[in-house]
Amino acid sequence: MQLVFSDSRFWEDFLPLTFTRPVAEMRCGILTFSERWQKLLGIPEISFITEDFLQEKFKKPELEESLFIVPNFLPSENVLTQIRDLKLGEALVYENELLAAKVNMDNFSLHQIEKMTDIHEELLFFKQPTDLFFYNEKAIDFDFELLTKGRTSQELSETNGFLGDPDDLFIEEGASIEFATLNTKTGKIYIGKNTEVMEGCNLRGPIALCEESKFNLGAKIYGATTIGPHSKVGGEVNNIVIFGYTNKGHDGFVGNSVIGEWCNLGADTNSSNLKNNYAEVKLWNYRTKRFANTGLQFAGVIMGDHSKTAINTQLNTGTVVGVAANIFKSGFPPNLIENFSWGGMKGDEKFKLEKAYEVAEKAMARRKVPFTDMDRNILKYIYQNL
Repeated sequence: MQLVFSDSRFWEDFLPLTFTRPVAEMRCGILTFSERWQKLLGIPEISFITEDFLQEKFKKPELEESLFIVPNFLPSENVLTQIRDLKLGEALVYENELLAAKVNMDNFSLHQIEKMTDIHEELLFFKQPTDLFFYNEKAIDFDFELLTKGRTSQELSETNGFLGDPDDLFIEEGASIEFATLNTKTGKIYIGKNTEVMEGCNLRGPIALCEESKFNLGAKIYGATTIGPHSKVGGEVNNIVIFGYTNKGHDGFVGNSVIGEWCNLGADTNSSNLKNNYAEVKLWNYRTKRFANTGLQFAGVIMGDHSKTAINTQLNTGTVVGVAANIFKSGFPPNLIENFSWGGMKGDEKFKLEKAYEVAEKAMARRKVPFTDMDRNILKYIYQNL
């Protein structure tokens, strides 16, 4: 049986993060949504119902019996049991929308569903980009339990300072941590495989440092923060989520933000996360094509894949950066920086597509990840149509 993740409800709501991926491939907590469901349900085979231009890279469903699911929520034990117990032709409904169903994908339609059961308990749903950092502590707690239950952490070196409950710290094999301070009084800390926490770092949970990532010398990390795999982070960060393969290696502050893959923040890049008048932050909404209230007082930057900032870049509170943008001009850029912007200011020319390919290929080669024709086609579609 395969897991089929559906984008039908939320793909547009998570732009620009989903320009280059289905909703299920976003990260929050320690895991991506797809990784979390694979572990919860024990089903290794996954596929996606997503936008046509993404479907070449992200596998279409096979025409077979499948568990169809909307992925971007954290299930309770009761709901998880209900999902596991679904029979063919049965479905779960939440807030009048299909949540999960056991179906045959060769003739999938709502007419195939013979029994629908309403979920009445409140679920933690992620419905917009800011939810990924706002609810990140809950996601870290959920994943920490899922990944560490019944397992033993590696020992923390005696060179480090530690505060809190040792059960709230988990260190995977191959991790290196020396002469740092770790505080789990404020939340759990998960240190992934083959990671490095360099000397002088101060970690205040909840924090997830994923596989092969690093905190550079003297980094100051406030929770709830997730650093996805193969990333480097220095300076000061507070309540951010990095999907992976991204560098913020130098001094500078980023807070209450979500940053995609293959991004690079130049030295002393700073992102404001609080307006001077303490007003509610607005963010660009791609669905409505206007700025919309987030309901939050703290919100920094939402950045799509392959985007870059130059040294000393200043980003306003509530800035949305599209895919493959290069921000290097002096002064504050606008709160919406378009896909492939060359400079970051409104009206700037677009980054030439062939040059964008070249940069992406070089950046990915540094992590020994190939830049495929599928990646090329996704960027081309975004460039020409979005």
